[in-house]
Amino acid sequence: QVHVVESGGGLVQPGGSLRLSCAASGSIFRINPMGWYRQGPGKERELVAIIDRGGSTNVADSLKDRFTISRNNAGNVVYLQMNNLKPEDTAVYYCNAKGVLSTNYRSFEVWGQGTLVTVSS
Repeated sequence: QVHVVESGGGLVQPGGSLRLSCAASGSIFRINPMGWYRQGPGKERELVAIIDRGGSTNVADSLKDRFTISRNNAGNVVYLQMNNLKPEDTAVYYCNAKGVLSTNYRSFEVWGQGTLVTVSS
């Protein structure tokens, strides 16, 4: 079993910053990739950013100038730094991890419960 736990969401004023964290734990042989998606009110879930085990990142084009994804050296914790937040960034942010289990070397994909980010004055 693999689990991911998100933290760092909350209420922030427009123009403010937040940093989200996501930690993966369990029977992990390898994680690749790990990242963030979001779902705003009345919208479909969309990719925000992902990072692979080599450290290469992919951030949604519309967010590249404001959002940054990074990870720890072990590769099991990812961070999403969000700057200059706008009301349209209001959404539930979900962590996603894919990889290989250490128990049977099968692939896995897990989602977190989500953390709410609200951008409002």
